[in-house]
Amino acid sequence: MDLDKLTPLVIYDNQCYLCTKFAQIVNLLARGKLLLIGHYSEIGETIRKNTLDQDALKMFWLIDKNTAYGGRAALIPLFSAIIKSRGSGNSELIIPNNCIKECKNVKSVFVRSASLFTNSRKISISRS
Repeated sequence: MDLDKLTPLVIYDNQCYLCTKFAQIVNLLARGKLLLIGHYSEIGETIRKNTLDQDALKMFWLIDKNTAYGGRAALIPLFSAIIKSRGSGNSELIIPNNCIKECKNVKSVFVRSASLFTNSRKISISRS
């Protein structure tokens, strides 16, 4: 899979209501010009196996041409990507009706928000 054609892209937990809401806000701010991919989608699973590490599911990721930024490390590059976004503008998000995880209560909002700041990862992407 050639990531150069897909980047910059955001990978998020598409089985979590809160994470999907976060992705929806990112999509709105980027005016639909960033590619958003769910962790559990076919493409998301391929990227996790080939590019990310075993902690990939603990956080959202922003992937550009050379680096994968996860969690806290992805916040500034995400804002930069939103400002610079020039994509096709046709990214579509589907909000799950049935949340697999307990993510619609106050405790989950706190835990997910805290995990955004406690988890941080940066992975250099090697070119073959």
